[in-house]
Amino acid sequence: MLTAIKREYKFVSGLLRMLRSVKSVDAEGSFLIPDELEKRIDTYGPNLAFIEGDLEITYDDMEVYANKVAAWAQEQGCAAGDTVAVFVRNRAQYVPLWLGLTKIGIIPAMLNYQLAGAALAHCINISESKIIIVDHEMADQFKMAKAELKSDLKVFAAFGEVAGYDSFDAAISGHVPNRPPKALRQGIKAGDQCMKMFTSGTTGLPKAAKVTHVRAQNYMRGMGAGAKTTSKDRMLMVLPMYHATGGLVGVGAVISNGGAVIVLPKFSATKFWDDAVKYKATMFTYVGELCRFLLSTPSHPLEREHNIQWMIGNGLGAEVWEGFVGRFAIPHVIEFYGATEGNASLINLDGPPGAVGRVPNYLKFKFNLEIIRYDVDTNINPRSSDGFCIMADPNKPGELIAEIRNDDPRFRFEGYQTKEATQKKILRDVFKKGDAWFRTGDLLKRDKLGYFYFTDRVGDTYRWKAENVATGEVAAALSRFAGVTQANVYGVQVPGYDGRAGMAAVISDGQPDMKALKAHVEGSLPHYARPIFLRLSQEAETTSTFKFKKTNLVKAGFDPANISEPLYFANPASGAYELIDAQIYKSICAGEVRL
Repeated sequence: MLTAIKREYKFVSGLLRMLRSVKSVDAEGSFLIPDELEKRIDTYGPNLAFIEGDLEITYDDMEVYANKVAAWAQEQGCAAGDTVAVFVRNRAQYVPLWLGLTKIGIIPAMLNYQLAGAALAHCINISESKIIIVDHEMADQFKMAKAELKSDLKVFAAFGEVAGYDSFDAAISGHVPNRPPKALRQGIKAGDQCMKMFTSGTTGLPKAAKVTHVRAQNYMRGMGAGAKTTSKDRMLMVLPMYHATGGLVGVGAVISNGGAVIVLPKFSATKFWDDAVKYKATMFTYVGELCRFLLSTPSHPLEREHNIQWMIGNGLGAEVWEGFVGRFAIPHVIEFYGATEGNASLINLDGPPGAVGRVPNYLKFKFNLEIIRYDVDTNINPRSSDGFCIMADPNKPGELIAEIRNDDPRFRFEGYQTKEATQKKILRDVFKKGDAWFRTGDLLKRDKLGYFYFTDRVGDTYRWKAENVATGEVAAALSRFAGVTQANVYGVQVPGYDGRAGMAAVISDGQPDMKALKAHVEGSLPHYARPIFLRLSQEAETTSTFKFKKTNLVKAGFDPANISEPLYFANPASGAYELIDAQIYKSICAGEVRL
């Protein structure tokens, strides 16, 4: 009973702390993100806000820069409701730049700075921008996209000169940094769109997600309250700031309470602890694969000499969690679940490793979440004889859905720029006629205490030997084998077999002992979940937020003609993973080699 009382106290007190922080956020009000940040500027003016190498920007400096950007945008003829694309890498000026645009009601489109060519052109086209600010370091990538742009854009090169483009730096330098009057954003409500962010594009081209002022405020305030941040905190930011996890959650956690963001251009596993100590970080923002990379690196002399007390992020599986916090001596983890465009959110402030959040039975009425059955064979949510969806059983994976309630800003679904993409994410008549729910596309399970656990993405789970296989579970087992640093698991079709056979693209330190690996797999996974095929890869194809891409891997299958990397199959005759050549591939397809 004492354990239960402590658990409920920690949960309720943490939840109340976060709810109090966002209580005044009002979708119908006129207090917007620029008002939010101007309030912090007025409160914490001389405090450091952003650190990048030797460059230090205070809250007052942020205001000066943002006001110059706002004046420049007005000079360009921009007005409230227009969109300006921002194609800029992680920089200390990143937030001040988009803040300046929002001060006069412009909607910044935060482009993925790792894109080029057709994918970049696609994002620019759907952003409907009239101007694009291009980091001089990204100029070559932008040039690769120019031929596929559907409309002419005015291009400004920033943070350096690029021949043929106007200089953004020179253009803003001459403006007087007066705070623009709030009247320039008159009529905009907090429930209106604040910025455009883009989905990661794991299964296709990215979609432009609408982010409202309310959502951005909730991210920034709520996470700061959850982690109890103060003006003395410093957030180490290695995630891309064009994405909500880094640019709103991670940045907001400290900016909301006068702390500073240590901006690094990109993540480096070998330099991570050097930077953490050098810049006196007290926090960092993670995604699960980032932590896996760090855990797989050799011991670093500073890995326990840092001052990091909190880590905030998502995707930290239980198989990494305990090993990570134990090895690197980090006392507090906040794991959260959510999507930039979605209305489903969970947070684990106190609970067991691997949980993404909690909704106890006594508070279910305060949330909009349910888990319903999902059929991995047909890729549909089955319905009962009355035509409605079926709740998933306790501790059984199902698709997480979130009811769309337009009377509550937390539970609205703003959707994407296109109506078609928006409608695909809405499930209707779920539990009663006329209701509408956001499809997360994620499979989760919920235990008897109300803790939620992520199991897989819809489409990633496959069926083999009449059983459902979660790719995350298989990847976790493979990653526990000595030397394996990454494992990207997926299902491939094999002639003559129902379902899909398990396959994994594995990255390891050196050549694994394939017989020992087979024995490890047999001791870690049930027979139906053991991967049949392995390919030894040099590097993984991931999104900018470290999510694995699988489309090309699935397309290549297990045909050695399509794959230049070493390819293996689990040979039941020898008890080892053995190389596949053209003849063995042919024998498998003909059914002469049984799997």
